[in-house]
Amino acid sequence: MPAEEGLPGVDALLAAAVTGIGGTERPGQVAMAQAVERSIATGEHLAVQAGTGTGKSLAYLVPAAAHAASTGSAVVVATATIALQRQLIDRDLPRLATALEPLLGRAPTFAILKGRRNYLCRYRLAGGAPEEPGDTLFDPGATSRVGQQVKRLHEWAADTATGDRDELVPGVEERAWRQVSVSARECVGAQRCPEGFRCFAERAREEAGQVDIVVTNHALLAIDALEDFPLLPDHDVVVIDEAHDLVDRVTSVASRELSGPAAETAARRSARLLSGDVLDKLREDAEALGRVLAEIRESRLDVLDEALAVSLAAVRGTASACGAEVRASGRDTADDAERLALGRIALAALDEITETADRILAAFGDDIAARPDVVWMDRPAGDESRRPPTLRVAPLDVGGLLAERVFRRRTVVLTSATLALGGSFEPLARQWGLPPPGAGRVTAEDGAAEDGAAEDGAAEDGAAQNGAAEEGVTDGGPRGLAWSGQDVGSPFDHPRKGILYVARHLPPPGRDGLPAAYLIELRELIAAAGGRTLGLFSSMRAAKQAAEELRDAIDQPLLCQGDDATALLVRQFAEDDATCLFGTLSLWQGVDVPGAALQLVVIDRIPFPRPDDPLASARQRAVAARGGNGFMTVAAAHAALLLAQGAGRLLRTMDDRGMVAVLDPRLATARYAGFLRASLPPFWATTDPAVARAALRRLAASHG
Repeated sequence: MPAEEGLPGVDALLAAAVTGIGGTERPGQVAMAQAVERSIATGEHLAVQAGTGTGKSLAYLVPAAAHAASTGSAVVVATATIALQRQLIDRDLPRLATALEPLLGRAPTFAILKGRRNYLCRYRLAGGAPEEPGDTLFDPGATSRVGQQVKRLHEWAADTATGDRDELVPGVEERAWRQVSVSARECVGAQRCPEGFRCFAERAREEAGQVDIVVTNHALLAIDALEDFPLLPDHDVVVIDEAHDLVDRVTSVASRELSGPAAETAARRSARLLSGDVLDKLREDAEALGRVLAEIRESRLDVLDEALAVSLAAVRGTASACGAEVRASGRDTADDAERLALGRIALAALDEITETADRILAAFGDDIAARPDVVWMDRPAGDESRRPPTLRVAPLDVGGLLAERVFRRRTVVLTSATLALGGSFEPLARQWGLPPPGAGRVTAEDGAAEDGAAEDGAAEDGAAQNGAAEEGVTDGGPRGLAWSGQDVGSPFDHPRKGILYVARHLPPPGRDGLPAAYLIELRELIAAAGGRTLGLFSSMRAAKQAAEELRDAIDQPLLCQGDDATALLVRQFAEDDATCLFGTLSLWQGVDVPGAALQLVVIDRIPFPRPDDPLASARQRAVAARGGNGFMTVAAAHAALLLAQGAGRLLRTMDDRGMVAVLDPRLATARYAGFLRASLPPFWATTDPAVARAALRRLAASHG
């Protein structure tokens, strides 16, 4: 695309940025920057897959900075993880600003913005309207621990310039943080708050409103879309990094929960302002709700039980009535900051109860495909067993929300190392609410499902699959939803640097823990590799079983998630080449260990959602009710995304080499296997265990 008048083109800007940081320009990075520039210029949304090592941050920051400089309009960059936010703010953007200043005539400006709950509240710190401490009742030892952490927060508050929770290292428990922070609903507003003139959250919003690039998280982007008032400054372009996580993050923001103790907490907060029959009735209804929930087994709720319906309606009514009284009482005390704050705290809890109960009651329409939400009972176990039985409600689909409140309002660039599932952007685009490919249905290469045959091995993973995978991109679609997809590749030579080994000879995974054959295979692979193994397991139970049974059977040190803080375990793993680390979900996506410390990634089974996962199973059923392929749309897409993320742990730098070993034979034998394999990097592949072990021994020998 031609440069804006008076400004260099994106190629020249990117070259200057790369030189400025002492990097090396890569073809994929150039292609991505050009695609982002084109997307911003045309308004067509872009999904761009850029493998690890491409330098995708610069590839979108450079055209974003150029757009802001030429138009005066801000660009919002939303990430899923704190680590990437910090990388952008602390490293990438400062160096980019210095490198581009001579070419743009000024240094691009930037700031980070998060939800209000992420900042210290000076009014709370000063003793205004303290948080009701009911949650500590579940843990008799929590009060003193929380008190110590709150004291530390007060000490930190005297030194911090931002009040940003993520800058506090080490962090504190949520119960402690709640004592010194407020949600947007609880905040009395800067104009009425005695500390409003020096509020951390307001200062962050003000700064974000004056810069070129605003870095935020997926959650605030979702809240901004859900609410009727803007939380983010005016902007016409959004870049969503780590976009593979977008649907899960938006779903989390749009989900709610309700329990008896939560309703009792609302009553306690109201009691600081109210008394009388309505408050007494709320207490009674809260206790009754707790008793009703205690009788409901843990499961997805497809039918609303009459007793539960009556209890929910009662709590909704009394919480609403209490809310009306709190609002009425506040009209006479508008100048009393303390009562105003107490009122906001009470209303936040009361409105949450009212809205959540109402949403649950509305979630049981006769047409399954048309239901907006799924409801389930969650009965915490293990370390969480002291927490109460809780009803949870989550949206069946967030695509409509994203389409109407994000994609139709501004240009969106979505990027990640993993966006093309089964070789196509379409599965994730569908979840984002973007229209299907105009070219029609095309089967994924290399053995993806083509017809209606049921897969024998799929039943235990939730459903039988009976359709083809689609691929392609739109060349049009409804106004405002046109999009294109581009894979700019990876700088890694995957066939020469990595091996995909699928243990086809093993039995299919069972329901009762890891089969003995899997443990033998895992032991032999670790021995051949000389340690250096990251074990990614589909459940914590499987990870712990493998760790317990192999610790005395191998010669290398073995760490297991849960033994200590995950960050500490990862650091210990990275510092000793012989060490092995086993774990579950957070390790599938968050581990970055380059070099000889990680040369073998073992995946125990294809990570389909659990058959009893309430949200995934409900989404699968809803797709099937609309005539779609629920298994491929939900379960297979979920598994493909996690497999790709897990396999992505192997090669982190140009010099890395190693193997991804999948013990689940279905990756070689199932009808959906081609779709899953097409989601993985193009490693050299084998199913021969002797070949795999020999390759690992040669690799280990090369490192002495």
